[in-house]
Amino acid sequence: MTNTLLKITGLKVAYGGIQAVKGIDLHVNEGELVALIGSNGAGKTTIMKAVTGSLPMLAGDIAYLGKSIRGKGAWDLVSEGLVMVPEGRGVFARMSILENLQMGAYIRSDKAEIALDIEKMFAIFPRLKERKDQLAGTLSGGEQQMLAISRALMSRPRMLLLDEPSMGLSPLMVDRIFEVVRDVSATGVTMVLVEQNASRALGIADRGYVMESGLLGMEGDAKALLHDPRVRAAYLGE
Repeated sequence: MTNTLLKITGLKVAYGGIQAVKGIDLHVNEGELVALIGSNGAGKTTIMKAVTGSLPMLAGDIAYLGKSIRGKGAWDLVSEGLVMVPEGRGVFARMSILENLQMGAYIRSDKAEIALDIEKMFAIFPRLKERKDQLAGTLSGGEQQMLAISRALMSRPRMLLLDEPSMGLSPLMVDRIFEVVRDVSATGVTMVLVEQNASRALGIADRGYVMESGLLGMEGDAKALLHDPRVRAAYLGE
């Protein structure tokens, strides 16, 4: 039997006086990598902010692990295994790379395991190890994205939400970030990938949703969406 980890039902959210999400249903099964694609302003980030409690819902509900998380804040959800890497990365600029990673594990008390996980992050992103004492605010955009993902993984999440991880990065760095997303998914972490780069997102996802003007226009198998003429015309310039 498929275990649904996240279930969004009839969600409506207003953002800046505008109804940005107009009543959507979406689900994510345990172990899945689900891509949420659409143009800028379609409402993708608004959904993620509603899930993590940083934007209130006008209507509908969001259930995680079978229970409503309406009204819960991000700090509550981290302890339940639901973690988000926000658009813009959100690293602690005045802390070092090492301190950022330690902050990612703040809900944990297993010091030896935390140290091992930090070394795992350094193995995934050797560039972070080289700069571990450097202030996060002085890193390049790509290095900050590496750090933001690593910091999120330090909590050992059951479900990871990634909001526009490739935004503003060089092509080489985009390649590396998508490799890491695919590899983390392969370890069993359930993931939602919000991304404007539709071809890259659908290329590594299991399923996908296409968002248009606050509504979900299409959903289905990611590879089928990737080859759908409507998706290719709207998002891949074909």
